[in-house]
Amino acid sequence: QVQLVESGGGSVQPGGSLRLSCAVSGFTLNYHAIGWFRQAPGKEREGVSCISRRDGGIYWADSVKGRFTISRDNAKNTVNLQMNSLKPEDTAVYYCARGGGRCTGGFASWGQGTQVTVSS
Repeated sequence: QVQLVESGGGSVQPGGSLRLSCAVSGFTLNYHAIGWFRQAPGKEREGVSCISRRDGGIYWADSVKGRFTISRDNAKNTVNLQMNSLKPEDTAVYYCARGGGRCTGGFASWGQGTQVTVSS
């Protein structure tokens, strides 16, 4: 059974940091792309970052480049998203999702999401 479980969300002040984790089970992490997406209230879901064996780490959202870092630990079956210099506009529910072999494909399995709130 494929499962993805996000953790690490919370409330921080602008300029702060959070580290999100996506714990996966039911499949071999190294064979799949894992993407991070976010959805703010009243807005469409946005792709943030993705990592795969073939693509490495990529950042879809220009606004997070230089601030967010995606990484993967195959031994622990986790994909992490280190978020630094957080801004109020980063406030959203963050989801991780499993794709195919590359970040360019679709994402069929999703976690339940974790809330990130950036506010002073």
